Amino acid sequence: MRPADLAREHGLSTQAVRNYEADGFLPPADRTPSGYRLYTAAHAAALRAYLALIRGYGHPTAGRVMLAVHEDHLDDALLVIDRGHGQLLRDRETLDSVRRAVGDLPGEPAPDPGTRTIGELAHRLRVTPATLRNWEDAGILTPSRDAATGYRVYRAEDVRDAELAHLLRRGGHPLEQITAVVEQIRTAGGTEELSRALADWQARITARGVAMLDAAARLGDYLALRRRT
Repeated sequence: MRPADLAREHGLSTQAVRNYEADGFLPPADRTPSGYRLYTAAHAAALRAYLALIRGYGHPTAGRVMLAVHEDHLDDALLVIDRGHGQLLRDRETLDSVRRAVGDLPGEPAPDPGTRTIGELAHRLRVTPATLRNWEDAGILTPSRDAATGYRVYRAEDVRDAELAHLLRRGGHPLEQITAVVEQIRTAGGTEELSRALADWQARITARGVAMLDAAARLGDYLALRRRT
């Protein structure tokens, strides 16, 4: 097979195929006396596996897997894949936690709900004021300041964010993860919009899981070919 034969199946350029070989993502090709590359069914299977791994795990992980395979470090390749599945499971668990937390939150804030001091909010959540300050440092809370006293002032939106943070912290989620979720709520504009965003998040997780299954099948085909040659 020529580089063009491999490239055509995936809509790639022949240079891309040559680059993948040079980077170690495909096994080295034999050469004709005139220097042209000769690819085999094993190279075609390696390219299918690599591209499927990209769809399931991303470029860096796909590259690490293929390099480990070609260096005969199969356990290292499988460890990288296992970590990808572990991350997918954590993403699913986080999504479930966020959904439960959003379901436990009150509805959209009233138009003019008043404000709370740091002590009042801490008492409401049964946490310390220091905890609220830590959440502020992490970017989870963004209270305004009273113009006269400089004290923190928590609006209805801040209370909602604090309640969500409190629920997720009780579920064991790290602050940086909670910060990202709260920022998504702010961007969406409220919990109703976030529910729609969570549905999109679920769809992406499902698609990634299916892509991982396809990648496993393609990689299995390639490994079987390597064992026979």
